[in-house]
Amino acid sequence: MKQLPARPGSPVLLGCAVGKPATVSSGAQDAAGQDSSDSELELSTVRHQPEGLDQLQAQTKFTKKELQSLYRGFKNECPTGLVDEDTFKLIYSQFFPQGDSTTYAHFLFNAFDADGNGAIRFEDFVVGLSILLRGTVHEKLKWAFNLYDINKDGYITKEEMLAIMKSIYDMMGRHTFPILREDAPLEHVERFFQKMDRNQDGVVTIDEFLETCQKDESIMSSMQLFENVI
Repeated sequence: MKQLPARPGSPVLLGCAVGKPATVSSGAQDAAGQDSSDSELELSTVRHQPEGLDQLQAQTKFTKKELQSLYRGFKNECPTGLVDEDTFKLIYSQFFPQGDSTTYAHFLFNAFDADGNGAIRFEDFVVGLSILLRGTVHEKLKWAFNLYDINKDGYITKEEMLAIMKSIYDMMGRHTFPILREDAPLEHVERFFQKMDRNQDGVVTIDEFLETCQKDESIMSSMQLFENVI
């Protein structure tokens, strides 16, 4: 499978944190001065106040200045302090116009929505982003496992892995070279599962996932497809 080039402007980095400049402690103060159009949006959603910068700095690998910049961008794009799934899907679709990103965005949204309440808070976003950008290989693989474990029962089934892979292929559309065959996702999953499901019980545990990925260069290489669509 042809690996796709890295996307420096990848969708998870934008949406609600597009790298807009910020000054110290300006985010929350500026949000209070939003015009009436923003106020109308806020009426329909409970306004969310994020945790303090010191606490977020302890939970992530971002500096306080980086967190301030991310927060300013988040508030500019999402004045309520929360991102719902429909908004997340809309943002994601803008970066993959050649395909259908709806299903993959749904899975990715659930991976970021740490408490499963149907909205991504700034804390959810920045903690996940820290892992994806600056986490160890082990941390990134644990995050990937959580993405593939769709029903969050602690196991990955072949059906779950196939659903994720199909959603990635659907999102990429037919503008890859060479053109991907329709049965490529199934072949991809069969190859992965054969290596990962070490005791052949039909599911992949977190330990099997981590051990196999870290020992198998071909799987780690293939995982770049996942990383490039974050």
